[in-house]
Amino acid sequence: MAKVDFEKALAKLEQLVAEMEAAELSLDQMLAKFKEGVALAAACSKRLNEAERAIEILVKHEDGSVETKPFETESEPSEEPPT
Repeated sequence: MAKVDFEKALAKLEQLVAEMEAAELSLDQMLAKFKEGVALAAACSKRLNEAERAIEILVKHEDGSVETKPFETESEPSEEPPT
């Protein structure tokens, strides 16, 4: 799948959910929408992970110097022990 426009993919995913919740689809139509939704959800998740990796945090030290550090989520523990 080509690089996904996150907002468009999310809007399409929401549309698919609404269509499926309306329950006016045949089983085949429902399965097709479900498969499309799974693919969109995976693409959105991948795009969010890419964005998260791109975020950096600016850290200001006591001496006034500034450095950037990668953003770490709770699921990504730091490799350095806490000081």
